[in-house]
Amino acid sequence: MLAQQSVAERKISIRLACRIFAVSETCYRYQPKLSDENAEIAHRLIKLTDAESDWGFGLCFDYLRNVEGRSVVV
Repeated sequence: MLAQQSVAERKISIRLACRIFAVSETCYRYQPKLSDENAEIAHRLIKLTDAESDWGFGLCFDYLRNVEGRSVVV
């Protein structure tokens, strides 16, 4: 991200960098939460759609949540 590069390389404040690049400070500080559970859910979705090719996202979501008891966050 350009704002992060500016802070690191040019030693400007986060507030100024965010203002220059029109980015909120929340967006600047955001760190994605990756987990093994996400990879497991992705793998399970692939297996579901291979087995049930006519299922859409909604049905897959409901199946994972209601049948397998997984807490799927969208």
